[in-house]
Amino acid sequence: MRFSLYIAKRYLFSKSSSNAINIISIIAAVGVIVGAMALFIVLSAFSGLKDFSLQFSNFFDSDLKVVPASGKTLRFSEASEAKLKALPGVASYAQVVQERVFLQFKGKNAIASIKGVGASYGSVKPLDSILAVGQWFTPGDGEVVMGFGTAYKLSIGTYDYTDFLQLYVPKPGTGQITALDAANAFNTTSAVVSGVYDVNEDANNAYVFSDIETARKLLEMDAQTLSSLEIKMAPSADEEELRGQLQSIFSEEISVKNRIQQNDALYKMLNTENIAVYLIFTLVMIIALFNVIGSIIMMILDKRKNIKTLYNLGATLGEIRNIFFLQGVLMTTLGGILGILLGIGIVWGQLQFKWVYITATLPYPMQLTLPNVLVVFGTIFILGLLASKIAASRVRAPLLT
Repeated sequence: MRFSLYIAKRYLFSKSSSNAINIISIIAAVGVIVGAMALFIVLSAFSGLKDFSLQFSNFFDSDLKVVPASGKTLRFSEASEAKLKALPGVASYAQVVQERVFLQFKGKNAIASIKGVGASYGSVKPLDSILAVGQWFTPGDGEVVMGFGTAYKLSIGTYDYTDFLQLYVPKPGTGQITALDAANAFNTTSAVVSGVYDVNEDANNAYVFSDIETARKLLEMDAQTLSSLEIKMAPSADEEELRGQLQSIFSEEISVKNRIQQNDALYKMLNTENIAVYLIFTLVMIIALFNVIGSIIMMILDKRKNIKTLYNLGATLGEIRNIFFLQGVLMTTLGGILGILLGIGIVWGQLQFKWVYITATLPYPMQLTLPNVLVVFGTIFILGLLASKIAASRVRAPLLT
């Protein structure tokens, strides 16, 4: 093997007698470098986009969320709450009541989801990080917090006392609403906007946060009825163990969802896109490695006299094949490493100097991670082994005589 490796290195780094073969070898090496660099940059870009997309959902998604297995509500008694407080894996929790709501302000309308939350909600989610204007509502003061998109639709600002925001929810069990009883078919309440949050376009149109008692009154729910229970886990908590403990607290069937399960559609879409792009660029790499195969075959033909000499000196067919196999492996491995290093430099430059922007103020998100390095290197190495094996197999007995 040392003999084959020594000759392979000599062939790789020395010039061939034919200028055409030198050019083909350079093109093959450049193809591997560019392919590895492009694959790494694309994977880093998708990692950045995935992290960028999910960080918005993390503003509203708790570590664990308890929802009813069927229906819209679950019962949360004082006994269940006492058991929940006793669990060491629960750092904090918040009761949530949620339903679709019709909003009206000065003749303008919008539809969102009212999300009534308890006073402990701020210990489950960081509220200050999402507020763009104003402040979080004060419980019992008839205040709400809405998204920037909803506020824009309604042309409403914070603490606008020229008129009150009207919230409408259909009364439970009213059935089909006709024109005659439309006025009595809705529960309604008035509120003042105390703050506006700004996360992203979808989230900014999604929620209107209120005191949980206001939401319960609007939805005609009692004090032990919830839409969900949001939980922040203790740092040392075991998720699977805590799931089982939560199941035993409630008398009805519940579903406990972690942050990924709360956004399973988004995760599936992002992962599918990532795999699709990886496969596309891997196909590009396969095409580029055909140049490596062609380069090695041309080298075999150019070195026929040397091959015969080595054979006459005692080298076996397997050792001679190993020369060109190792030459191809070295070419693809070194090219892959150089391409990855160039890719790391470009990604690092984007992170530091923000060369490319999505919008005027938002730089293109990228993420520099070790898994992407390993994926690209592993892909190049495996494909390089296959390409080198195919090319080295062209050394056959007739060439040795």
